[in-house]
Amino acid sequence: MAPLRLLCVHGYRQSGSSFREKTGALRKLLKKHAEFVYVDAPLGVEQASEKVPHKENDSVAGPGGDEDPRGWWFSDIQARSFSAQQQCEESLGLDESVTAVREAVKTHGPFDGILGFSQGAAFVAMLCSLQEHKLEPEFSFRFAILVAGFRSACKEHEKFYISPVQMPTLHVFGLEDRVIPDNMSRELLPSFQDPQVLIHPGGHFIPAASAHRQSYQDFLKRFQ
Repeated sequence: MAPLRLLCVHGYRQSGSSFREKTGALRKLLKKHAEFVYVDAPLGVEQASEKVPHKENDSVAGPGGDEDPRGWWFSDIQARSFSAQQQCEESLGLDESVTAVREAVKTHGPFDGILGFSQGAAFVAMLCSLQEHKLEPEFSFRFAILVAGFRSACKEHEKFYISPVQMPTLHVFGLEDRVIPDNMSRELLPSFQDPQVLIHPGGHFIPAASAHRQSYQDFLKRFQ
């Protein structure tokens, strides 16, 4: 049985390469089931000052900051920064990010599914909506995995949540997540027709303990 191919969409202030490192345990857990391909967001983020709203990294500490921090959109257009809780009328950079994913699909696809973490998961929800409404003919994802996802607080993104997406999804979130509290991830669930849920007791990271293997495998087996 050939492994499913997953396009992986990193969090804010991460990059494809740093996300690859941070998903090492998940790749090992699912090595017989999935092949992971990583994409970089097109927007460079200024190196962190102490006032950064948040950095979407595993609570399992790795080496210092990411060398090439990137993002999928900015909620503060002037400051070119992002916070999941920031209300805004319009954002900056989303079109470039959709183009980056479209190019990744053309170059490295086809993909069976797409996986996103934090801002990346919120972005994946938008990509699912675009595919659902046939606005991105290059996209043919059969499923999505959204870890620590949330509804964008930006007014111009409300169009992505008007009708529930039919695509099968697995939503993963932690009860101790302080970056994207679990209630924010729960608010995204009604945007999908039949969302599967994996809740873990931890924080802002992708759970990949043996206890979680069955939940991932049961979801992925539907597509193999």
